[in-house]
Amino acid sequence: MEKPSVLVVEDTEEIRTLVSTVLERAGMRVRAVGTGAEAMEEVRREAPDLIVLDLGLPDTDGTELCRQIRAETACYVLMLTARAEEVDLLIGLAVGADGYMAKPFSPRELVARVQAMLRFPRTAPAPQPAPEAEESVRRLAELEVDEESREVRVDGAVVDLTRTEFDLLAALASRPGRVLQRETLLREVWQTDWEGNLRLVEAHMSNLRRKLVAAGLSSPEIRTVRGVGYRLVAA
Repeated sequence: MEKPSVLVVEDTEEIRTLVSTVLERAGMRVRAVGTGAEAMEEVRREAPDLIVLDLGLPDTDGTELCRQIRAETACYVLMLTARAEEVDLLIGLAVGADGYMAKPFSPRELVARVQAMLRFPRTAPAPQPAPEAEESVRRLAELEVDEESREVRVDGAVVDLTRTEFDLLAALASRPGRVLQRETLLREVWQTDWEGNLRLVEAHMSNLRRKLVAAGLSSPEIRTVRGVGYRLVAA
């Protein structure tokens, strides 16, 4: 089996070497660069399965680089940041990152997070034709969730969602009115049980809500069940 490919984008040589070493020891094929320009060159030369991306690069902002990466590849993006403020997290996830880790971080935890992401293909397999009796589009009031094309529409207009945001909405839409625990969403969307990711669910859900409201969605709405999770219900 071919080793998974990881691109490390980190301007600090000590951290770049550390991350590369621990991932290589975990059985991954690693390339490492120190600038955003070099990162885009590597992505275009050979798209990796996952990118470990530092937000504080010398030639570009990490969130803008993530946006550029997302325009060219569906690989996983794990952000490294010394700026753990909520606004930085939300901005990073809004442009398509799949997760984040705040510096300083444990190398063992980094490897575990990367392995959890790589456990599943970075691109979804080609959709299989649905049986005639089974509808691939879920229609809930003004909202349509098309699981075959992976499109979300509000009153017929397509809403631009990241892969993770779509998966969250699809999970909720598959069980309208039912409360889904944050832990359930972690297992279904991120394929992990690690509770340290619960804030990640909240951040992605915040972005998802913002985009749906901006698109004009009034019903159904995503409601928070305090201390439990979320549910999709008619307003």
